Amino acid sequence: MPENMSEKPLPREVFGKLIEGIGEGRYTELADLYAEDAVVETVFEPAGPRRTVGRAALRERFAQVAAVSPVELTPLNIVLRETGDPEIVVAEFDYRVHHRATGRTFETANIQVLRVRDGLIVSSRDYHDHLALIVADGSLPQLVAALEGEGE
Repeated sequence: MPENMSEKPLPREVFGKLIEGIGEGRYTELADLYAEDAVVETVFEPAGPRRTVGRAALRERFAQVAAVSPVELTPLNIVLRETGDPEIVVAEFDYRVHHRATGRTFETANIQVLRVRDGLIVSSRDYHDHLALIVADGSLPQLVAALEGEGE
């Protein structure tokens, strides 16, 4: 909560709510942290959309994750860096990933660059290790096939 209830949450507080919600698996609540016209880029996404625009699209995406995600994510080693721009924070952190289907547990590195305005995320560039997640659930052959199909 912001120190002063009349003030909008600071970028570091918004990131805190985001990472807490992810760690607790509350995906259906996450879209409320984003502005109506927010832009999220998942820069290292190997296949599929790398850009999601708008709170409604994010709500749909988070609902899909909540419905089918085979992993539990525990945030670790969080380092939050404020920048010269008061709207931007850079978060470096790891996830301890527990894959429910395979039983594998491992860690992945992540970076998010968030722009928060009026207490809402207006843009995010997310650098997650998607390949580690794909390898963990045995989907690497499907990814390769999908990527080979893109060249046709």
